[in-house]
Amino acid sequence: MTGTTLITGADGYLGRRIAAELLNGGDDALLLAVRAADSGELAAKRDLLAAELGPSAAGRTSVVPVDLRDDDAFGPVSPEAVTRIVHAAAVTRFNVDRDTARRVNVEGTVRVAEFARRCRNLRRFALLSTLYAAGRRSGTVKEERHDDTGFVNHYEWSKWAAEEHLLDSCADLPLSVLRLPTVIADDDGGRVTQYNAYHNTLKLYYYGLLSLVPGDQGTPLHFATARFTTAAVTRLLDPAAPEGIYHVCPDPPHNATLGRLIDTIFEVYERDERFRRRRLLRPVYCTRASFDDLVEVAEHLKGGPIHESLGSVSPFAHQLYLPKQFRNDALRSVWEGYAAPDPVDLFQATGEYLVASRWGREEGVPR
Repeated sequence: MTGTTLITGADGYLGRRIAAELLNGGDDALLLAVRAADSGELAAKRDLLAAELGPSAAGRTSVVPVDLRDDDAFGPVSPEAVTRIVHAAAVTRFNVDRDTARRVNVEGTVRVAEFARRCRNLRRFALLSTLYAAGRRSGTVKEERHDDTGFVNHYEWSKWAAEEHLLDSCADLPLSVLRLPTVIADDDGGRVTQYNAYHNTLKLYYYGLLSLVPGDQGTPLHFATARFTTAAVTRLLDPAAPEGIYHVCPDPPHNATLGRLIDTIFEVYERDERFRRRRLLRPVYCTRASFDDLVEVAEHLKGGPIHESLGSVSPFAHQLYLPKQFRNDALRSVWEGYAAPDPVDLFQATGEYLVASRWGREEGVPR
């Protein structure tokens, strides 16, 4: 049945890709909600989306201004037409301050929920959350509601709080909470077009600006590609898929450990002549107490290279001491096309792209 899908944050990295998947694999009209300060910015974002989505977007997409900080955020949108909602808008920085995380990720989700309740023909309401909503828990993590075990940073807390609000207030709606992994590449070829804290940390190691590794070598890391993630999200948007909580991530056997991935990235680096000329040693693993002491010292050296490098790592470093294995049984039960990239191959390909392109500064690197 043809309907209308509303995507918040539609001009974001995943929002654009989800829109493209839905255009290619379905018949829904798409309402692409973007934040724009004025008509000029709205026109620029409309042009950007038209260029990225291509000819298939003509006649099937509408770009609408939605600022989730406003009380009447969805004023331009008619709830009667909306049959699916994908809430992708969020601030995803590990170092986001608590007030911004609350205003955007929590209060913004509250406004989306209020709008969803007015959509009488709603068949699916999907929140794009994060595996990091698990916070400080360790061990096996199931696809179920989390209690508050504390959080490493305000980003994690805000995504957990957004989940909690929806699970409390929208239990009677066709709600799915999709907890996403860290996306480190566009696809299996390793190409990177959006950089995050992990890419920046790898850059620090390459240039010798960081000589220690916070975390336990045996901690599993949960990486995926944008292609894997958007394919999974698109499958779970099908109203035929059961509602619920899903871990959109590779199986536990397809998650390499921190130690294995550090070895992999340095094997890539050591094949690079410019890296070899610097004669850098591989970094040393440190205990959590040692890392905390170093961060405390760096706080007194603000403006220096140590403070800057640790400032990039510290907002997520404590997670590397909290090993988790995320079950994805619910995801596997509804996604017949499940296929996750080999984690070591993906990390190697991504590292090769980062080195060859100098973290995106040099154009023309094929993938």
